[in-house]
Amino acid sequence: MFRKIPCIRFDGEGFETIAHDVVEELPVALFVNGRHAMTAMMSPGNFEDFVVGYLFTEEIIKGPGEIESIKVEKNRVSVLTTNPFKSIGTKKTILSGCGGSVSYIDTEKLPTVCSDLTVTPAEVLGAVQSVLTSEIHTATGGVHIVALLDREKVIAVAEDIGRHNALDRVIGYGLRNGVDFSLTYVVSSGRISSEMVRKCLVANIPLIVSRGATTSLAVETAEKTGLTVVGFARGGKLNIYSHPGRVEGADQKTE
Repeated sequence: MFRKIPCIRFDGEGFETIAHDVVEELPVALFVNGRHAMTAMMSPGNFEDFVVGYLFTEEIIKGPGEIESIKVEKNRVSVLTTNPFKSIGTKKTILSGCGGSVSYIDTEKLPTVCSDLTVTPAEVLGAVQSVLTSEIHTATGGVHIVALLDREKVIAVAEDIGRHNALDRVIGYGLRNGVDFSLTYVVSSGRISSEMVRKCLVANIPLIVSRGATTSLAVETAEKTGLTVVGFARGGKLNIYSHPGRVEGADQKTE
């Protein structure tokens, strides 16, 4: 997922030539039933989980059972579905940064969370500390980490230059392994955006946590749909922005 690239470093006193670890970024073209669906700028490897998660969260498929085959050839992934005439919508280019194409957020058409999951602050903070560590991130500083967990274990961890890609990867893993998403939650190293919230809603994941910030639209969307958003989960503290009842003890807060 990374390789060494020569550069000139200034250390405050002088210059030196070094080889620095730089994360890889690849254009990956997705074809569904022979038609170009989108191109994603993403990290290499494990495209199958990403494809299943992406097609599901974009509501192109209802589950992995609708996929006949996935064929990976270098930077091209070809998917054959059980319905070869399935509409895939407008072609997209999904960028690795914040300016990528995202789905339109219409809260009236979004599903609402159906889940009895509750967690403790200690569980959330412990999850953030345990899963959001990465040798690749330490070496390059250039990847996001997203983990899917339940109250007992870490189910899947994905790293990608795009946090949305990483979320699709763990959702795809969960779909391919029969995970009940209503009993899970997501932890992300990056900011929680409205698109991250939308993907969790489609999968019926009731809680999303970040060690960083969230956006106002993410919170507004989550509030209307039953999703719990937790941000700045680090240093023994966290902020609960929506549906605090899912975090044990939050309802007994001191005014």
